[in-house]
Amino acid sequence: MQPLFDCNAFNIMKMWTSEEIISRVNQQIESVGQGRRPEGLYAPIRYVLSLGGKRIRPTLLLMAYNLYQEDISVIMNQALAIEVYHNYTLLHDDLMDRADMRRGNPTVHKLWGDNTAILSGDTMLVLAYRLMADCPEQAIGKVLSLFSETALEIGEGQQYDMDFERRMDVSEDEYIEMIRLKTSVLLACALKIGAILGGASKEDADNLYIFGERLGLAFQLQDDYLDVYGDPKVFGKNIGGDILCNKKTYMLINALQRADENQRTELEQWITADTCVPEEKIRRVTELYNQIGIREICGERIRMYFQEAEKALEKVALPAERKALLQMFADSLMEREY
Repeated sequence: MQPLFDCNAFNIMKMWTSEEIISRVNQQIESVGQGRRPEGLYAPIRYVLSLGGKRIRPTLLLMAYNLYQEDISVIMNQALAIEVYHNYTLLHDDLMDRADMRRGNPTVHKLWGDNTAILSGDTMLVLAYRLMADCPEQAIGKVLSLFSETALEIGEGQQYDMDFERRMDVSEDEYIEMIRLKTSVLLACALKIGAILGGASKEDADNLYIFGERLGLAFQLQDDYLDVYGDPKVFGKNIGGDILCNKKTYMLINALQRADENQRTELEQWITADTCVPEEKIRRVTELYNQIGIREICGERIRMYFQEAEKALEKVALPAERKALLQMFADSLMEREY
């Protein structure tokens, strides 16, 4: 597929809004694994995919494609592949974390057991590759190479995250690299695959990758921020979960590095305490964050990464109005309160 360089053609092409794309993805996601047996293997897969979610990754893939081509149905399978893969990682994350709930519903391993969760997750990975490989022959090499590299990076990021649970000396740079691998690269991959399939130039595809990578870093840091400072009525869950779990977030890592002797001693006491009153721990650790200035530090880093994302999008060699809906979608992700 070749990129469209005719400005008049650009002007008459339909530009799909994120809302329209999400609706299309939600309609099509029901077809994944349809008609396959045994039911005990595929029911958990259909269950996971039916729980919803923001559908950010397939939306980015289709919006990147729509910068160059109009008919997004042509690459719906690749968009579904990204979403199936993402949900596969969540299914296995829940199992590793022994999480009971996902998006307000019981997790697969709670409903079907660990063995089924492992097998259904593995099947989702195969389904994702099968969907991703269903693309034009001239693009399949680039697409699968990028998808496979991304899958490897996400596994590496997950291992770093697990390693960090046992360490008290995790640096800010290590944490940023971990979330880049675990979260950002899949957003970047989605955008670049959409660009490749749309016929974008190498420079445009690379800049869209950077756009997604920087956006992903801002998005994950915003998760850290909202877990402490979000409104629980909007956030959809109780705030302070990361604090209770002693999760090595950007907030905690910077607090430990920037605290004075007394503040660090108290933080370490809360982290190592065998028992605590949850509300008191959340309240006091948040107060320490406020004293140290963590709220402002995290907010500034979020803004920095988002600005870097915007600069990468500006470099994509298309008229600004052509990129407006993608920019609006990115803005909406950063304006969220959940």
